[in-house]
Amino acid sequence: MSGCRKKDKSKLLQRRPRHVLGKEQRYHQKRDRESEGSDKENEETEPIDEWPLPFHVAMWDLKHCDPKKCTGKKLMKHNLIKILRLGTLFPGLCLTPLGDKYVTSMDREIVQTHGCAVVDCSWSRIDNTPFHKMKTSHSRILPFLVATNPINYGKPCELSCVEAIAATLIITGFPDEAKLYLEKFRWGHSFLELNGELLEKYARCTNTEEIIAVQDKFLKDARQEKIDRRALSDFPQSDMESEEEEEKKDQNISEITKELASTRI
Repeated sequence: MSGCRKKDKSKLLQRRPRHVLGKEQRYHQKRDRESEGSDKENEETEPIDEWPLPFHVAMWDLKHCDPKKCTGKKLMKHNLIKILRLGTLFPGLCLTPLGDKYVTSMDREIVQTHGCAVVDCSWSRIDNTPFHKMKTSHSRILPFLVATNPINYGKPCELSCVEAIAATLIITGFPDEAKLYLEKFRWGHSFLELNGELLEKYARCTNTEEIIAVQDKFLKDARQEKIDRRALSDFPQSDMESEEEEEKKDQNISEITKELASTRI
């Protein structure tokens, strides 16, 4: 027994001395643990932007565009668009050049129930875009509208993603949601200023035939305005008409009419 006791005592002597924390050290450690726990809790409970619409808005991203200029990328940052994979079936309305029907107010239920989607690709690479991999049951095209985005400003029909989404939402009866998207861009208001009246007319159409009729009348009136302007310019300027008045007339010519002078629809 005595031998065992001596052996145990020698082991005890070989143990490293225990380090005892003072009151001040224990206080600082406790405070640090509470601080770390508070920071972790704040990270976990930090609010995330909720989806602001009652339906989905999505896009297929072909990565053709400069991310700094892409309206679709900016909508992603604002949690206003969802990304679709190629080959994924989207049950809502999809804007695609392969569509054989125009967007009309009758598509409201489709958008409200299943949402709408666009294709984020470059207009210069439209022929190489794999539209067959973007599956949808409701493919549509937009009627005549003029782009106001910085890249294609003034060009007919070459809309950016956000312009196409806004136009679709207005025509299908969601003007407030359309403004929500456009207000994320400093030039967004100009799209409504230039196309607002035409969009309102489209929104009252109930089928493709009515859309085409509104579109054709608008283009016809725009061409006639161009012809009348040319005819007026053939007459000599009267003595009563000053140069300032002539400049005001030129300023009143719409951007659309100018563009149609060099564009064939």
